[in-house]
This record gives sequence, structure tokens and C-alpha cells, in this order.
Amino acid sequence: MDVVVRTYSGKGANELFSLLEERKAEIEKLLRSTKGFVSYTLARSSESDGGLSMTVCQDKAGIDESVRMAKDWIAKNAAHIGIEAPKVSFGKIVIHATN
Repeated sequence: MDVVVRTYSGKGANELFSLLEERKAEIEKLLRSTKGFVSYTLARSSESDGGLSMTVCQDKAGIDESVRMAKDWIAKNAAHIGIEAPKVSFGKIVIHATN
């Protein structure tokens, strides 16, 4: 499995997370449509106004699709916020424990 973590901070991050929380059903539906989708987590940081999102997919193609979808959604729905581009990190899952 593959993972992408997007870390948002700085100008507009708090507003973006409020918007994402407000529209969580829409976000969840969109991400579940990603080919090979496994999981998605959105978390506010306890250290700053921003937070992070983590998407896990069966393969890199799904991760790439999720990155494109996130970028497109923000451009279409949150451009007015003026958020800085997130720090994006990719990786291979070593352990994925769920309940």
C-alpha cells in the first residue's frame, strides 16, 4: 500500500480545515471514489492553525489520483481562502493497523 501526507500550515490553513470539516460528507464521498482507496484521515494540529491529511491507497496510481482530486477540490472550492500549497510526502506503508 502507498500513502500521501499533506501538511497544511500558515495563512488560510485554519479556514481550510473549517471548510473541510463543514463539508466532510462531500470530501469522504470524493475520496472513496479513488481507485484502490483504503483510508483517509484529516487531523487538526495541536501545535498550529493547520493540520494534515493522510490518504492510503492500494498503489501509487490511487495516491496520484487522490493528490489530483485534492488539488482540484481546493482550487474549485477554497481558492478564496488563499492557502499556501501543502507540504506533500509520499511513502510505502510498513504497518497499517486498524480496529
